[in-house]
Amino acid sequence: MSLIRKSSELSIQTNIKMMVYGQAGMGKSTYALSAPKPLLLDFDNGVKRINNAHLRDVDTVQITSWTDIKNVLREDLSTYQTIVVDTIGKMMDYIIDYKCNGGIPNISSWNGINAEFAWFVREISSLNKHIIFVAHRDTRKEGDDTVFIPALREKNYNSIVTELDLLGYIEAKGRIRTITFDPTSRNDGKNTCNLPATMNIPTILDNNGNPTANNTAIMDYVIKPHLARLAAKQEEIAKYNKVIEEIKEQIELITDAESANDFIAQIDNFEHVGSSKVMAAQLVRSKAIALNLKLNSDKKYEPAA
Repeated sequence: MSLIRKSSELSIQTNIKMMVYGQAGMGKSTYALSAPKPLLLDFDNGVKRINNAHLRDVDTVQITSWTDIKNVLREDLSTYQTIVVDTIGKMMDYIIDYKCNGGIPNISSWNGINAEFAWFVREISSLNKHIIFVAHRDTRKEGDDTVFIPALREKNYNSIVTELDLLGYIEAKGRIRTITFDPTSRNDGKNTCNLPATMNIPTILDNNGNPTANNTAIMDYVIKPHLARLAAKQEEIAKYNKVIEEIKEQIELITDAESANDFIAQIDNFEHVGSSKVMAAQLVRSKAIALNLKLNSDKKYEPAA
């Protein structure tokens, strides 16, 4: 069986791999739990800091070792649409402990450590679930500038960020919290889903800590727009493939210079999508070559001498 696929046959994953980071008290965990039907993997006992109102419909696994993760992934997780890791820094500590048998990692250890992280992400993705990592904030010096980054070991950083679709920095200005996905001179970011560079995070608690709205920010402002864009892209691909098939059917009818010129005269009548007109020109050119035709000075096909 051929491994080559047409654009309409491609398998496009709809699950999102995302990390949010920021200072303590920014509501990172609560924001992460605004993804649909989350299962919380609590690596550093952070669940105690989350408002109970946001945990009402959230199941939690309190992790004590990386073996717990191996066991959890053998369970039936069909109820959940999202896996939330809080925090990824503590999670990497568990992986290091697991891969190094409780010892200190050496240079040769890091490939295995990063591979274990990649395995975890693949396992979650293979279940078609979103994964949201929560991270604390650290800084990196770039000349005289200070850049905010997720608190991760340098040996892990690039390997982890490579796996992500989105990396968002959460901060507050007064009572307004925002998340920034685009990288800037003051924060690292990643935005392969083409979301707005910066978005406000809704306030859903009153002054007494009581909920005023459902916790659905990631669902409403990240996942739904992303899925809508994917659907629009798939629709455009389908339209492109349809018009290309129509063009190919007409090119099959070309048998001589006259029919080639008739096709060119009608080329604008197709409902072109994207580069379909360019493709049509390439296809008719190939057919002309096969029929030993050439273009004359009037840009009309005629038999080659």
